[in-house]
Amino acid sequence: MAAFDSARFRQVLGHFPTGVTIVTGLTSGGEPSGLTIGSFASVSLDPPLVGFLPGRSSKSWPEIASTGTFCVNILGADQGELCWRFAKESTGRFDGLDWRPARSGSPILPGVIGWIECSIEQTYEMGDHWFVLGRVHDLHCEEDVSDAMIFFKGKVSAVRPL
Repeated sequence: MAAFDSARFRQVLGHFPTGVTIVTGLTSGGEPSGLTIGSFASVSLDPPLVGFLPGRSSKSWPEIASTGTFCVNILGADQGELCWRFAKESTGRFDGLDWRPARSGSPILPGVIGWIECSIEQTYEMGDHWFVLGRVHDLHCEEDVSDAMIFFKGKVSAVRPL
């Protein structure tokens, strides 16, 4: 059997647009942490569950996971700088951000079009990623949103309601 072409896999799946989120939380030391996630989904209405897939090589996700709670921040089309800031493993990602805490303390980022506060229900090892299942405890969305951010073909773009 021929070797699997992972570059082709990535190219083809890049043609499927996904929403863009930043998952945030606090470290065990109380410091804010976060990472950009494009693989986020609603899982269940009853009970209310969501899921996302951070890479197993992520340094940020284990910091957040240790506390058992997280907040999914849904990005608007004009938040490209925020998206790329949290896509890189670096220090100072929260520098200059006027974030506010959800009930759990997890950061709600400024200007997001919605947020979902969760506790970790289960975590599963899935290839080179984790599948994190979260139970929703609180959520909010802005009503006057015009454009949401999406990933499409390796770039951020906007989607507008019809």
